[in-house]
Amino acid sequence: MFSAYAIAYAAALLTAGRFADVFGRKRSFIRGVLWFSFGSLLCGFAPTAWFLIAARVVQAFGGAQLSPASLALVLPEFPVEKRTQAIAIWGTSGGLAAALGPSIGGVLVDLLGWRSLFFVNIPFTLLTVLLGRKILRESKDPNAERKVDYPSAVLGFSGVALIVLGISQSEVWGWASGTTIAALIAGIVLCAAFARRCHSAANPILDLSLFRLRFVVAANVAGVLFSMGFIGMWLLNTFWLQAVWGYGVATSGLATFPGPASAAFVAPFAGKYADRFGHSRVLFVGALLLAGGTFGLNATIPDSPAYLTNYLPWMLITGVGVGLSISTLSSSATAFLKPTQFAMGSALNNTFRQVGTALGAALSLAIAAPTLSRVETARSAGQSVLDVSKTEIHGAWLMNAFIYLSAGIAMLAIFKRPTESQMDDARGT
Repeated sequence: MFSAYAIAYAAALLTAGRFADVFGRKRSFIRGVLWFSFGSLLCGFAPTAWFLIAARVVQAFGGAQLSPASLALVLPEFPVEKRTQAIAIWGTSGGLAAALGPSIGGVLVDLLGWRSLFFVNIPFTLLTVLLGRKILRESKDPNAERKVDYPSAVLGFSGVALIVLGISQSEVWGWASGTTIAALIAGIVLCAAFARRCHSAANPILDLSLFRLRFVVAANVAGVLFSMGFIGMWLLNTFWLQAVWGYGVATSGLATFPGPASAAFVAPFAGKYADRFGHSRVLFVGALLLAGGTFGLNATIPDSPAYLTNYLPWMLITGVGVGLSISTLSSSATAFLKPTQFAMGSALNNTFRQVGTALGAALSLAIAAPTLSRVETARSAGQSVLDVSKTEIHGAWLMNAFIYLSAGIAMLAIFKRPTESQMDDARGT
């Protein structure tokens, strides 16, 4: 179910971003929220697993439309000099959602069952539509023809979908299996064809000139690595809380709350720091905190629950790292773009992050798999998991810490502040 959403969401982002720039960002945002609401309703009433998977795909298509459009609606409201701070504040809402989601979700599952996770979305999405229609101002690329290049849309959608499919299913199929290799090769070939088509098409889905901008390249390379480390850390932490410490779903959600809460608290300040000290330096500090927190957690976490002394402090440190990193990545990728490229640039950055998320989840789970198997076997036999070797999960934590460091180093090495000419383009002058 997770793979179905991730694949559809990642595959649809680039096309959705271009549609938002061409046909209107408010229009795309409202449509995306409605699609997401409809998909949530279908998920809640799903009678079978296959129906639920199909409903999650519908939900993902809605998410792919609203994500790049939401940021693209914010950017035109601010001069280029204030966009980094605006994106930081925009990112705070995502941090609050990440803080509240696991906690509320765990309680809902325990009290009302898994279907409540989908039904709870509907009143919020409908309220968003009502407020959005009244408050949001429409914006688009004024120079774009009201059409897009559908062959490039098909190639981009299919290529990204196959790459994410191959990565996501590698744990089931095996990295060396013919199916995984075939999916990855086919996806890479289609993405290459997509790039070639975008180079020659009159109305391409993706403007390849974005890759000539050092700040865009840096944000996307670092974004892939950040997402790899983040999803890996989250999966491993959740596994440890539930399988090793024996926390329930609701309890583990509450235990996770301080991390994203501290990220939401710090995120509004990240924009000011990025403007003052530079995006690459702020991201590097965030990466150091994330790596240090993950190293510390890995080195000190015991097999028996010790939340206040051996878990909470590291969650606060990594939460601050996330707060400094995530909005900085978004502003690096989009704040200095031409107004005509806002949704496209946001969609490109989100696509890279989704590929990183799929890769990080696959790698972490593949490395930790022997530990997962031993813990499951011990629990099935009614035995304590305290004496089960957890070497592999510690190795996966270490891998994610080094991935975080790599994200910070990549940002320092690649990022280059926009030139005056690029700033003029960002102002639309």
